[in-house]
Amino acid sequence: MTLPVAGESTERPEETAREMDRQSPPPLLLASGSPRRRELLAALAVPFEVAAGVAFEELTERENQAFSPSEFVWRNSLGKGLAAARRFPGRTLLAADTIVSLGARIFGKPRDRAEAAATLAALGGRTHLVQTAVVLISPSGQIEGGIERTRVTFRPLTPAAIGRYLAAVDVSDKAGSYAIQQHGDWLAAKIEGSFSNVIGFPLERVAALLARR
Repeated sequence: MTLPVAGESTERPEETAREMDRQSPPPLLLASGSPRRRELLAALAVPFEVAAGVAFEELTERENQAFSPSEFVWRNSLGKGLAAARRFPGRTLLAADTIVSLGARIFGKPRDRAEAAATLAALGGRTHLVQTAVVLISPSGQIEGGIERTRVTFRPLTPAAIGRYLAAVDVSDKAGSYAIQQHGDWLAAKIEGSFSNVIGFPLERVAALLARR
């Protein structure tokens, strides 16, 4: 008979693995269907799942009558997170929402190409603000988060330049009618702040939030 060495576990490897699985907390839940946010979160090498089947009706910029841009983006992000928390109790949840604003005016996703062209014309030659509200909800319901802000200055844009951009990039699901990661140099002359925030997910802020878990 072989006796175990002092300090050596008598459990078989598969039993140890099952026990570790039982002790490990479930992975983070991302309350967003955005492919861009999934790609960026994956870059942090954080195990996560996407919270599917969560119903939440976002406030649109066309319906907004009372909220400032910062209040507006925080409301939508928090709403997404709380809706997911009700659907998946006891899980750690991460939600985000991004808007583009020029002064008090909020630019959401365009209804059509004409509206996208009008948005880019309004942003051309000016500095606008990209804001992403990030919300982290713990299994106990504790809420942390904040708003990342990046200033983006566009080049002056002619109708021809706008048409060229819209012919090359599908902006139908993009706040502000542009995607900085797709021919963004055709539009932007200067970016002050987080580049990933302009994509829609500020990695620096997200990493700091997750590090405090």
